[in-house]
Amino acid sequence: MERGILKINPNKKIFLKKIIIVYLALLFFSSCAKSSDQPFGIASRHHLATDIGMDILLKGGNAVDAAVAVSFALAVVNPSAGNIGGGGFMLIHLSEIDETIALDYRERAPIKSFEKMFLDQNEKVIKGLSLNSTLASGVPGTISGMFYASKKFGSMNIEKLISPSIEIARNGFNLSEFQAKNLNKYRGKFLNSVEAKQIFTKPNGFKEGDVLIQKNLANTLERISKNGEQEFYSGETAKKISEFFKENDGILSLEDLRQYKLRVLDPICKNYRTLKICSMPPPSSGGVALIQMLNILENTKINTLGHNSEKYLKLLVSAMDFAYHDRAKFLGDPDYYDVPEELLTSKEYAKKIFKKIQKGEKPPKIEVAISESEETTHFSIIDKWGNVVSNTYTLNTAYGSGIVPTGTGILMNNEMDDFSSKPGFPNAYGLVGSEANKIEPKKTPLSSMTPVIIFKQGRPFLVSGSPGGSTIITSVLQEVLNVLDFNMSLKESSSKSRIHFQHLPDILFHEELDKDVLASLIDNKKLVGRKLGEIHSILLKGDNIEAFSDKRRPDGKASTFQK
Repeated sequence: MERGILKINPNKKIFLKKIIIVYLALLFFSSCAKSSDQPFGIASRHHLATDIGMDILLKGGNAVDAAVAVSFALAVVNPSAGNIGGGGFMLIHLSEIDETIALDYRERAPIKSFEKMFLDQNEKVIKGLSLNSTLASGVPGTISGMFYASKKFGSMNIEKLISPSIEIARNGFNLSEFQAKNLNKYRGKFLNSVEAKQIFTKPNGFKEGDVLIQKNLANTLERISKNGEQEFYSGETAKKISEFFKENDGILSLEDLRQYKLRVLDPICKNYRTLKICSMPPPSSGGVALIQMLNILENTKINTLGHNSEKYLKLLVSAMDFAYHDRAKFLGDPDYYDVPEELLTSKEYAKKIFKKIQKGEKPPKIEVAISESEETTHFSIIDKWGNVVSNTYTLNTAYGSGIVPTGTGILMNNEMDDFSSKPGFPNAYGLVGSEANKIEPKKTPLSSMTPVIIFKQGRPFLVSGSPGGSTIITSVLQEVLNVLDFNMSLKESSSKSRIHFQHLPDILFHEELDKDVLASLIDNKKLVGRKLGEIHSILLKGDNIEAFSDKRRPDGKASTFQK
């Protein structure tokens, strides 16, 4: 599509892209008119969101319809990461025409942003400014992404898709024990925002079973449902957001909202052994890093090493080391930086790295501190026609900036922290950036989000993704290896311990492993035990379907339907 050999006038290129999308949409609707008895299912972060999505599928909606409904539902029932004040990435596979499309509805830097906006007069990073202030928010893209997907590939009126979320926001839902504790944990984040404090705090804290009501969010969703996406980008809601930021020393403006545009991209699709792996291209680092690591590991029969054995884990650590080194050095928004995507995802480059690993070579290191968050959320969907959605979206850290513009009920993102505030300085996830990811107006920050669709003999086989900041990519990697190389079920894969190593710093994060194996992995590394990732996957084997939501955190739900 956009990455062909022909040199085309930019305006003509955009026009041709629109024609192609319209053509694909028409074919998609035609394919959905045909009956099918394929099994279908959803895996998401919250049981209410999954139930809403399944209801859409059972009523004849397609995967995109369900995805839009689930996305809005998560904005209500999973406020720590589900959102309309953030952004993300969506992979859509249209089964009948065998076409996969990548939507980049990630946040963009405001027009008035600049490279050193988070540095003091001595060019030192001002702690917390890129995370907990009105300067922390990029221009949200979720509403644009959902409306675009619905308009181009959905089959149901979007008002019907948003309606369940409006009802839940207005009438409330019961908090789980995990959610109550999580809101209490981040109480301090909400105290600097009048509306956030009113919604997300209680004098004596939340407890399991408490009802969380979000009336202003319900009103906002109702306006968006009636008036369309322009409500968020130029209507009453847009004015509420921009006026709030103006009054509170922010730079996100009405003009920023009006100028927001998502991007329709070609996914990165490469072969791993006999399967085709499709994921997000830059400005996500997920697809490039995932495929680079798989290419490295393809040079050995990994299933002969023994799952989570010393040899296996050492090889994983080395592959992660090189991939995250290249992430920091080469990846950023391709509209602002020439990302060597083809090189990084090539088999030849991976073979060179594998030979270095065999010789015991490592990329150079720089010592930095790290802070890690587990937020972001993912859902996977497949409908009865075989159409697939793999979607990951986020506010960045838990509950984003913790700021709610007055009268909106919308938690705003703190995605500006995903830029390199200063080359060589780590962000909230300990990831070090370079010039490729420096702050520039209207630029998209680099991301680790890794929605993935894997194909076997031309048919969707595994749909997956995870939250977890910088651990997203390695969590998805291990899910892929467990299913593809070790032939595990999703339930079995979820039960296996994971590791994470990201080149900088020398910290190996791990779940429960054999003590002798752990001791062999130290190699001057600090070992830190913690939970890693939260996979939500769907696996199709012939006419059988399995969907599974990771049990590392409660509240998730996977549902399937099979005749």
